[in-house]
Amino acid sequence: MAHADRDTAAPAPLSRRSAVAALGVIVVGAFFTGRRAIAAPAAAPGLDDPAKKETAMKLVSSAENSSLDWKAQYRYIEDIGDGRGYTAGIIGFCSGTGDMLDLVQLYADRRPGNVLARYLPALREVNGTDSHTGLDPDYPGDWRRAAEDTAFQQAQNDERDRVYFNPAVARGKTDGLRALGQFAYYDALVMHGDGDDPTSFRGIRARALRTARPPAQGGGETAYLNAFLDARVWAMRQEEAHSDTSRVDTAQRVFLRDGNLDLNTPLDWKVYGDSYHLG
Repeated sequence: MAHADRDTAAPAPLSRRSAVAALGVIVVGAFFTGRRAIAAPAAAPGLDDPAKKETAMKLVSSAENSSLDWKAQYRYIEDIGDGRGYTAGIIGFCSGTGDMLDLVQLYADRRPGNVLARYLPALREVNGTDSHTGLDPDYPGDWRRAAEDTAFQQAQNDERDRVYFNPAVARGKTDGLRALGQFAYYDALVMHGDGDDPTSFRGIRARALRTARPPAQGGGETAYLNAFLDARVWAMRQEEAHSDTSRVDTAQRVFLRDGNLDLNTPLDWKVYGDSYHLG
């Protein structure tokens, strides 16, 4: 990053009284006590830090799969009756929302002739509906077979990052949010997608902005995240399948009340009445 030119001459020594008055004041990346400069602490890692990302995967898995073992979910598939057809894999790819189609297409591009490739025409037909036409009765079993292939596992990881994780982290950083806020964005994107309707991630963020501003716009981080979580709860309650808001109320809201904006472990939370702990 380029920096504007600045005077690089050494600062004059501060008197004891001046040093005391200057405590906590950042001056060109450091604060001074007497003659000694102490560097400002490094920024905490964002959600894309490997350890933070692993935490995020486990948090979402606790809500999506009632398990912290997110890697066991590559083979998961069922119709949960939410109008989105089959829900499957580590992030709940859905046959009715297009992200499952994109995933299976990526897998076919990387591994032509794989066990799921023959379902691509059916996935195109059922996109936007809850239909199983052309998928039943063998699709769930073939999905589980494909999940034993590391190429399919990697495809799930890559589509999760491309569609949900990376956009959430990027938007969160642009808004000046730390790891907790970036996670709140990620979890919202996973559940609601990024469409144009009021209950999409974009609509939720717009609703929050009516009452609070993110740090990048001069607002307080905690106040803004409370507004975002309020908007998220409103969006969830618009749909019966998502009306249980515990993944916000007894998880993300708990971390926010604790002031854990960097999403540091240990973490304790509940989802759908089940308790979880990360040390």
